[in-house]
Amino acid sequence: MAKFRVVTPKGASFTVAGGGYGFEKEALDPIGAEIIEAPANEAEFIEAARTADAIYAKGIPMSKKIIDSLENCKVITLGTVGVDSVDIKAATARGIPVTNVPDTFIEEVADHAMMLLLAGFRRLIEQDKMVRQGRWAEGRPALLKIPRLMGQTLGFISFGRVARAVAKRAAPFGLRMLAYDPFISETLIYDHGVLPATLSEVLSQSDFVSMHAPARPEVHRMLGETHFRQMKPSATFINTGRGATVNEEALIKALQEGWIAHAALDVLETEPPSHNNPMLSMENVTLTAHVASASARFDEARKRRVGYELSLVLSGMWPVSCVNPSVLQNTQLRRWQPVGMERGPNS
Repeated sequence: MAKFRVVTPKGASFTVAGGGYGFEKEALDPIGAEIIEAPANEAEFIEAARTADAIYAKGIPMSKKIIDSLENCKVITLGTVGVDSVDIKAATARGIPVTNVPDTFIEEVADHAMMLLLAGFRRLIEQDKMVRQGRWAEGRPALLKIPRLMGQTLGFISFGRVARAVAKRAAPFGLRMLAYDPFISETLIYDHGVLPATLSEVLSQSDFVSMHAPARPEVHRMLGETHFRQMKPSATFINTGRGATVNEEALIKALQEGWIAHAALDVLETEPPSHNNPMLSMENVTLTAHVASASARFDEARKRRVGYELSLVLSGMWPVSCVNPSVLQNTQLRRWQPVGMERGPNS
């Protein structure tokens, strides 16, 4: 009989359903922990997870109702950067740590953000279509309207790990950089060669605005019509964070009416988008299918990190990444490493 029970929704996966739990079990088998799949609906999941030692959250929202029903849960673990699928407030009230993987896919997402910036700026998709459609002669005139990249301004909204990695990539291109993040010290922003700025300064001065805010209730639809109206008519808006941080109707209006020139998006408010989403047919929009974190190491790295976090807590130790760290001091878990002040989903 297993020493610990980790309950997770059946069939739910971030990649391919039924892929198994081999990577997670590398850390869980040695401590006698088993992963048990439960029905992926709230009522039946509650019944199956009531006495679980841990929850591996995926597939269905971990609501207050689910969390309040847990009688023995020591940790709720996510295999994602975003934590919006878990009611963090409810978990904190119950003293349950919630872990995520904020540092596992930094390089991939930063690469993707930089790719979107360059592809949107140099109109890559439009140029590709011109060649394929026999419009070769139109390529150069189209780009003669666009200034060179060097000397332009890249502004970040939220300056967490991904944004910092993008700044590192953008610096050799000669971009001036600004960042708005009220939760990060100005000295840290300066240390990355970026100027601290207000949100209005980022919007009004930037030729590229890169959105990195996490999906949290307080930033739901953070950017709306008033914000897009502050941007330059020649500006490109890039989002590799979460679609819910942007009022999509306002962004579409901004693109249609020329308040901004281009949008390059990996995330949308509704995913996948409806067939009648106007952005699907707009030439001044570059889209990818929420794939920024994807690479050959995605599944392995994410799942191993989940197993590691679960094994730490079930073995009586603090997790590596806790999005509600205030609960840790009130648990019986042992602090085993120095813990920085930048813990959480936007660190």
